[in-house]
Amino acid sequence: MKTKASGILLLGLNEIRKERRIWLFSFITMSMLIILTNSCNREDIPLLTTTQIIYITQTTATCGGNITSDGGATIRARGVCWGTNQTPTISDNKTINGVGLGSFLSIISGLAPNTTYYERAYSTNNAGTSYGSVVSFTTTGTVTDIDGNIYNTIVIGTQVWMVENLKTTRYRNGDQIPNIADSTQWNKYLSTGAYCDYKNDFSYANTYGRLYNWFAVNDSRNIAPSGWHIPTDSEWTILTNFLGGDTISGKLKEAGTNHWSNPNTGANNETGFTALPGGNRDDLGLFEFIGDYLYMWSSTEADPINGWYRFMDYKSKYIIKSVFDKTFGFSVRCIKD
Repeated sequence: MKTKASGILLLGLNEIRKERRIWLFSFITMSMLIILTNSCNREDIPLLTTTQIIYITQTTATCGGNITSDGGATIRARGVCWGTNQTPTISDNKTINGVGLGSFLSIISGLAPNTTYYERAYSTNNAGTSYGSVVSFTTTGTVTDIDGNIYNTIVIGTQVWMVENLKTTRYRNGDQIPNIADSTQWNKYLSTGAYCDYKNDFSYANTYGRLYNWFAVNDSRNIAPSGWHIPTDSEWTILTNFLGGDTISGKLKEAGTNHWSNPNTGANNETGFTALPGGNRDDLGLFEFIGDYLYMWSSTEADPINGWYRFMDYKSKYIIKSVFDKTFGFSVRCIKD
């Protein structure tokens, strides 16, 4: 038989057990809240990628990155870092290109010609700095034609171009390209290679290069330096497609109005191509449009009379593809083999 005392004792034990259960539940609940709170407040380093290098010159490179996650904390710095070591960090050379998520563009400067560098994008938040993949690139150098003229070069996408218009007076094998000064000889009946200076004035060649008819461009003796050639129509198309289509002449034209007529629409020379308006010589031997228009031959024949070329002007953002009579004198740019 249970006594009154034992009943009171049992009741007390039940109360203690109940209070322990309440305390244990409260402890577990609080622990879970702390874990969840810490998880929500946890900061990770950002996620990002290094983007393609789009332009390379002797001393500069244009590249960038894309930040896809801030890791739960504000992006405090972003840019690219680079050096000649294979794993550059922000302790090496770096650019600073704003804050926040998204893509950004960086221009690296102060590089040495013909040198291999390594670069990668970086992003920093309160949790630390993260990096994209490493990309290597080699700065460009110069190329010299058979006459000793020196040309700077630039990488645009997958292509390497000269920065200046061609000036050579000889084919690659040393043969002279006929310099036709007489307008009666430079005419629609001329069917062999020839060149001239604009208005037969040598001083124009220093800035704008020389004018060549298409027969000189297509001669098997080659007017381009060894390792280079005159771009085909398809190679011109590769360039314009890489830059965004036909409305991109501003990315190629020298900025300002030192050489181009006003307003030189859209010109910013983003690529460093530095296109200059060398004008032309027509099939009557007349010179025209220097400062206004740039005509550049391709090596591609359109038909027995015409060759394909590219055209830019001072009042438009378009680079136009068309055909013209092979006897006309146009500027020439070379592309690396």
